[in-house]
Amino acid sequence: MSDAPNREPDRAIRGERPEEPGDPWTRLPSMTPATPSAAVPGRVRALVGPAAGPFPPGGRTVAPSPLDPGASLDPHGIHRTLREEFPLTYDPLLRAWVLSRYADVATALTDERFTHGHRPGDPPCARAHVDVDVEALRAVTERTAYVLARRIAERSRADLVADFCHWLPAGTVAAAVGVPYRDMMRLVRGRAAGALAGECGGQIAVREKALASFLGNVLADPDQVAALRDAPVGLVARAWTESLRRDPPVQIAVRRTSAEVPVSGGVVPAGASVALLVGSAGRDPERFREPNRFDPFRDDPGQLTYGAGFCPAVLLAGLEAEYALRALFTAMPRLRLADGFRPVFTGLITRAPRSLIVRPGG
Repeated sequence: MSDAPNREPDRAIRGERPEEPGDPWTRLPSMTPATPSAAVPGRVRALVGPAAGPFPPGGRTVAPSPLDPGASLDPHGIHRTLREEFPLTYDPLLRAWVLSRYADVATALTDERFTHGHRPGDPPCARAHVDVDVEALRAVTERTAYVLARRIAERSRADLVADFCHWLPAGTVAAAVGVPYRDMMRLVRGRAAGALAGECGGQIAVREKALASFLGNVLADPDQVAALRDAPVGLVARAWTESLRRDPPVQIAVRRTSAEVPVSGGVVPAGASVALLVGSAGRDPERFREPNRFDPFRDDPGQLTYGAGFCPAVLLAGLEAEYALRALFTAMPRLRLADGFRPVFTGLITRAPRSLIVRPGG
């Protein structure tokens, strides 16, 4: 197959708008097609412009887009095609080059040639947070999780996303900075979050989705429930890492190159926007055995949502996962999903179950 689809039309770079404020970790470029041809429906698109060259007879099949219809409910087929056939391709809808393999995405998240991005746990976090009381954060996370769990323990049915996951990350931050409970949701996403987490303050919504995915993965399998009900901290942490790998809350991250970078399938040019398919990378069979299976006991763990350095947002996310399980199973020993309910993961940029309907009393 010709490598012409991997060449970026000149007009796409020249026509980009100035950088908008905000964190590219959760912000994508304009979804407006770079050229009229990008709006052609279906999975066959033609890249036009001086760099694309003439069309071969009968047209040309090019890479599917992560924004194609149906991708919100099931992106994994698109991701597989990109990994196997188009490890480097230019997407007119994203107006960015697309990387989908684990090795390339992991490199782009840490290599200094990829700029204009921030990920909690990356080196800047360690320099920004020096006076964080870890034991105090642990205490407020535990207390908040148990309060929320007891509030739903006597119900016949509950939605853990609406009644638990939506409140735990915000409540933990609020308790940590002394925001009264009644003012929690009004203030915590602004002043309170910034006071604790600085540049990572906006991660509260991401932690909500990560927690919902984690609980959905655990509760969907009775064997996992049994294994994690009274599990030691180490095993819960492995299950948390496994959930971040299999179902990361952020599916697409954006970076920009400061120099040419060789990757699978070619070279990303300098000064280019790059869409990193974190969700695809986590299910790359070249990196993970049986990548679609949720397995806390796997011997090839790894995740790309968070960096390895210290950051309150990363610390709190892990604590929230740990104490969510402990509080829910303590308050509701027979907790299980409601009859006939299975978690449905949805979303293009951020992704998680929108509801987790459970029976607290079994």
